[in-house]
Amino acid sequence: MDAKLWSDMFHLGVPIVEKMLRAVIVYFALVALVRVAGKRELAQLNPFDLVVLLTLSNTVQNAIIGDDNTVIGGLIGAATLIGVNYLVVRFLYGHERLERLVEGDSDVLIENGQVLHDRLRKELIMLPELEVAAHKQGFASLAEVDRAVLEPGGTICFFAKKPEPDVLRHEELTARLDAILEEVRGLRARPVG
Repeated sequence: MDAKLWSDMFHLGVPIVEKMLRAVIVYFALVALVRVAGKRELAQLNPFDLVVLLTLSNTVQNAIIGDDNTVIGGLIGAATLIGVNYLVVRFLYGHERLERLVEGDSDVLIENGQVLHDRLRKELIMLPELEVAAHKQGFASLAEVDRAVLEPGGTICFFAKKPEPDVLRHEELTARLDAILEEVRGLRARPVG
């Protein structure tokens, strides 16, 4: 094997501290940018969001590695990103107010069965996207939804409408009548004698 090959792979072109600092700065810049972009970017990816996400990783790669294309340099950058993320998550775990500041608050999208169109506009969620999310959670339509909440992580939680007392009583009586009919059918089917 050639000595230049080994040198190119493992000889750092940038000091280790610079490499780590670059990764830390890019990490916090991306966290801030994702926070500004909104919760929708986290879970409701459309084709445009996916393209941005894929090109974003390539764009910040040079900011993290600098002029260093070595294996060691890449591993140091990756380890720094993972380490910083671990520390941030551990720190935020014990500081709820700071976590809410970083992640944001939940946002109600449907309240008492009424779609809040101003909230959808604020979060840049179109009605068909909300309907698709409801379908994924087992709702046939938004008419079945009492409340929908966009969580800070980008997940939309749906809560079903509760049936009115009259509807519940009707369903209960229908079930009892069905049971009585089954008993009558069973009695008729028995041989006499």
